[in-house]
Amino acid sequence: MSLSRRGLLAAGGAVGALAATAASAGPAAARAAQGKGHGGGQGGRVRTGFDRLAADGYALLKGQRVGIVTNPTGITSDVRHIVDVMHPDDRVNLTAVFGPEHGFRGTAQAGGSEGRYDDPATGLPVYDTYLKSGQALADVFTASGVDTIVFDIQDAGARFYTYIWTLYDCMEAAALAGKRFVVLDRPNPVTGRAALGPVLDPAFGTFVGRREIAQAHGMTVTELALLFNGEFLADRPAELEIVKMSGWSRSDFFDGTGLPWVPPSPNMPTPDTALVYSGTCLFEGTNLSEGRGTTRPFELLGAEGIDHTWAAAANALGLPGVAFREAYFAPTFSKFQGRTVGGVQVHVLDREVFDPVRTGIALLVTAKQTWSGFAWRSDNWIDKLTGNTRVRTMIDAGADTDEVVGAWAADLAAFRAVRKRYLQYR
Repeated sequence: MSLSRRGLLAAGGAVGALAATAASAGPAAARAAQGKGHGGGQGGRVRTGFDRLAADGYALLKGQRVGIVTNPTGITSDVRHIVDVMHPDDRVNLTAVFGPEHGFRGTAQAGGSEGRYDDPATGLPVYDTYLKSGQALADVFTASGVDTIVFDIQDAGARFYTYIWTLYDCMEAAALAGKRFVVLDRPNPVTGRAALGPVLDPAFGTFVGRREIAQAHGMTVTELALLFNGEFLADRPAELEIVKMSGWSRSDFFDGTGLPWVPPSPNMPTPDTALVYSGTCLFEGTNLSEGRGTTRPFELLGAEGIDHTWAAAANALGLPGVAFREAYFAPTFSKFQGRTVGGVQVHVLDREVFDPVRTGIALLVTAKQTWSGFAWRSDNWIDKLTGNTRVRTMIDAGADTDEVVGAWAADLAAFRAVRKRYLQYR
């Protein structure tokens, strides 16, 4: 038996077995690779959707010209990039790559991309999807000549983390272009136990929130893909197929998965960042630093003129699982670049009971109460992040944390009922 160089280089790119079977996905022609999570945090190793796809010899992609939407997080358990694994493998015909915000190889900062180029490592054409949607993105897929588009990107679990809207836009564009769409699953790094926070009002739809989901959605990307197809793209659904993980359960944090962490964006350096992000990213909508330009983005918050009183006020609330340390720092870029500011560092003491969204609201409320310089961004970006005007207007009117959180209870309950229909793991 002879083994080609492409086959030899690809050997070992898979872990475990796929055992894919067909399953109904509402209006979409969706097939889910089966395998119930047994709890990566219980000593098992999670196998990603890619691991299981490759272990099955890429049977799901046989005879197709394949393009993949991915970034530096698209890696195997032994930290090889999946494009570098797939490209030399005779069993799959990978012909194009599509880069999201920050780019395929991850060289761009927030709000940037890498543009159109040929990847030096593989020679594959790389197309830019950032800020493209609808027919414009469908035209990119058509021009690439692919038959099937695969999505494999690590998410951070928050509505305003843009990769899930890259997923949504690509699904919509794939349907317009008549392309098949396959989503490979990876863990929600902050568990999939619950949806938290306000639900987006579609009047506030942007690239940091296209459709009506909760601020912390508590879903994986395959679950979101099924929800998008069934709820928001039902008039023209994507020809969707998903490949689930094995070994993951809804209560697993990322450090229980056995998988390596790659920062999905420059300011998401660790799973600890993801843990607080769905709450403290709200400070992007204020004149305070959200910690960009520090080694602890979204954990360090502050501005010139803030002192110990903010940390004291936040600690006095007795929020579960979290404490706030008076902190001083000088960001190397972004707000207050090169200037020393005062504020807080968020320390999660018990992540099992920590509520990131309630914590983010509490910090906004106490910042406004204790610092006379507090202001929202002039473009009301906070409304785009929260998905409505209520958070901003209620805090301005003097509402406390419980009042603000209570205002979204009915919307959140309705979303949780919809979400439940699309969950794939226990």
